[in-house]
Amino acid sequence: MNDRSKLVRRGFNLSVITVVWNIIEGVIAVIFGFASGSVALLGFGIDSFIESSSGIVVGWRFSYEMSGRSREKTEKAELWASRIAGFLLLVLALYLLTDSCRRLLGYGREPDPSRMGIALTIVSLILMPVLAKAKLKVSGQLGSRALRADAYETICCAWLSLTTLAGLILNAVFGWWWADPVAALVLVPLIVREGIEGIRGDDDCDCKP
Repeated sequence: MNDRSKLVRRGFNLSVITVVWNIIEGVIAVIFGFASGSVALLGFGIDSFIESSSGIVVGWRFSYEMSGRSREKTEKAELWASRIAGFLLLVLALYLLTDSCRRLLGYGREPDPSRMGIALTIVSLILMPVLAKAKLKVSGQLGSRALRADAYETICCAWLSLTTLAGLILNAVFGWWWADPVAALVLVPLIVREGIEGIRGDDDCDCKP
């Protein structure tokens, strides 16, 4: 196995890790987001499912290269998948904006403290930067624009983890119920930026590691 083959295999494995973690993260966040009434945690979970699509597409592309097949069709599929994911992110941003404003105006239940949500976002905040750094290294060695874009989505996910965690802690420690919808509103511009870049097919976002 030559050096490029090893790097392609490594890129594929990173994509698999991304997909598996995002699915686990998304399921836990959505379940406990509904249970606690946390719009920020719920939005974080939905974003995890959307971001897993990027890992699936990149992994599919690497699997094509590993099997020796042409990457032309895969690159076209990657572009369309990026646009679809971008559109879904914009829908998510609209939902977060609407629901957060509704709650701040006094409609809907106040969120309960969520210890599981806090634990989940702490783990994500630790894991995401490590995973993103590994992706950036491999993407640079391979010259892979797709893996680089996926790495920056992972970096954005780390920022979403931090913002969500802040809202959950403020609600749990001080009882500031309004911190949860405010945290969700802070997520909106990050998600909108990521969604627009996905639709445009940009290489990365402005989030920095």
